[in-house]
Amino acid sequence: MNGVTRNTMRRLLSRAALGGAAACMLALSPLAAKAEYPDKPIRMIIPFAAGGTTDLLARAIGQHLSQAWGQPVVSENRVGANGIIAAELVAKSPGDGYTLHLVAMGHAINPLIYRKIPFDADKDFTPISLIATFPQLVLIHPSVPANSLKELIELAKKQPKGLTYASGGNGSSQHLAGALFTHMAGIDMNHIPYKGGAPALMDVLGGNVNMMIVQPTSKEQITSGQLKALAVSSKTRSRSYPDVPTVDEAGVPGYQSVAWYGLVGPKDMPPEVLKKISAEVAKAAQTESVKKIIDSQGGDLVASAPQEFAEFIAAERKRYAEIVKASGMMVD
Repeated sequence: MNGVTRNTMRRLLSRAALGGAAACMLALSPLAAKAEYPDKPIRMIIPFAAGGTTDLLARAIGQHLSQAWGQPVVSENRVGANGIIAAELVAKSPGDGYTLHLVAMGHAINPLIYRKIPFDADKDFTPISLIATFPQLVLIHPSVPANSLKELIELAKKQPKGLTYASGGNGSSQHLAGALFTHMAGIDMNHIPYKGGAPALMDVLGGNVNMMIVQPTSKEQITSGQLKALAVSSKTRSRSYPDVPTVDEAGVPGYQSVAWYGLVGPKDMPPEVLKKISAEVAKAAQTESVKKIIDSQGGDLVASAPQEFAEFIAAERKRYAEIVKASGMMVD
């Protein structure tokens, strides 16, 4: 009886040991350790002030991702240096998919403007999707004595440096659009940069700055007479403002400049995580909340694939290189 008991105990102990070893091996295996993405909160880094298009789109997309994945998407506004402060934070974050960054045109143009930036604009980011493009309007305060683009140009020629135009910061879409306009129209206007498009537009509405080339946050600002729309910056007329001529039609042949917004992450994002985020962002772009933001400002939905966005960024940088150099936009 004692022998049987000893043998039985040996077998039980042996099985327990094997089972414990197998459990340890399974726990240490990559398949067991690797949880499905995402399994913790995600950060959405926003480079401009709250209330602007970048901020609104980032929060709307973040809300969709949170609902789709059951994880919080925490929005953080890191304002300054035309997005460089936010971009540096993202560039130095792990490429695990838990840090996302809603970018605007400055993301592509900053390397042309700033001689020193604390990251490699090509190597330190993973393009995810171009979300949308937006034609912008040449808007002036009603106190400016001009009712057409030609009249504004004539007024500016009579008053060199006498008129001002606002932007969301050096190298922002509004700055590039304004610099391209003044260069092609042969006029000289003072550029007034702000930390974001929203505060810049507020100062135009208040009459503190004469002009801004930007997508307005609402049609009411124009229909109510708070601002005068003289032209649209895109190649063709905006479907939201069909009666407003293009800058090309209104007196500056060949002019074209559009704002755009896209999503990027840090470098070295796993392919399966990148694919999952890109697919869900495409779904987010079709939600009513995102479409409302795009439609209200006359934008065009894109929701591109990662490689397409990478090619778009490269093309934009090449397209604006000449105007950045010609306008003396470069800074230390």
